[in-house]
Amino acid sequence: MRDKLVVEKITAVFPDAIEEELDFRGEKTLYIQPQQLTAVCRLLRDDPALQYNFLSDICADDMLPEFPRFAVNYHLYSIPFNHRLRLRVNVEDPDEGPETVGTVWPVGTWLEMEVWDLMGIRFKGNNSLRRLFLPEDWQGHPLRKDYPLGYEEVQFSFNWEAIDAKKPYARD
Repeated sequence: MRDKLVVEKITAVFPDAIEEELDFRGEKTLYIQPQQLTAVCRLLRDDPALQYNFLSDICADDMLPEFPRFAVNYHLYSIPFNHRLRLRVNVEDPDEGPETVGTVWPVGTWLEMEVWDLMGIRFKGNNSLRRLFLPEDWQGHPLRKDYPLGYEEVQFSFNWEAIDAKKPYARD
């Protein structure tokens, strides 16, 4: 019932904003046109019948080899109505990502920093993009599918001597 109301409100104000609707296991996902994302978010927050007043998370998906390669997900929650909604925006070029939602929900600035740090998607209007989890001199974005993997062989009782010989212990 509430999902239908959300779609009706958005399409009444922004008729071409929703690219696709997806219902999966009781969760509604709306694919939004990137250039209309901020305006749709503002509507969802400010409309008294909706009141999505809590941005709980922003995350991104790397769908390599598909095109568009990236998608940014916005997880919204309406505290007064106890309802969740996910907005999804496809991103073709990570350097030309969606507009910041930090102007709608201030916490969005920090969540966008996390997405940039780990996935490399820039948000237009967010001038605070910097490393949060990785050192400032880190090269690349480790959650991308084309990021090189590094691993260490697991030590077991049968191979412990070979692995122990490779460890960089401090020698006297």
